[in-house]
Amino acid sequence: MKIAVSSTNKDLNGNVAETFGRCPYFVIAEIEKEKTENTEVVENNDTDQVSGAGISAARLIAEKNVDALIVKNIGPRAADVLKQFKIDVYKGEGAIKEVLQAFIDKKLNKIK
Repeated sequence: MKIAVSSTNKDLNGNVAETFGRCPYFVIAEIEKEKTENTEVVENNDTDQVSGAGISAARLIAEKNVDALIVKNIGPRAADVLKQFKIDVYKGEGAIKEVLQAFIDKKLNKIK
């Protein structure tokens, strides 16, 4: 399973970013046997868009074939795009390592 997290940094030591569409990075982690395995960092190049940054970020995440996304906040249009791609969205905040473990432990709430 591939999980994307909106991130402030380029690694697992960062925090979940305040916003989805304008976060600087996405950390994509592969979860296998309830452990974080491989990770990839993807730069969000559309943070300076006047509008539509969330939709562009949602498309970027969909292109990476992720199964779920963890964010602190997400706009309704970006959430709709992710829903079309059948990507579940969960609310999380704090350190990325801890949020991924909370996801594995099924302690995060899904955003409707």
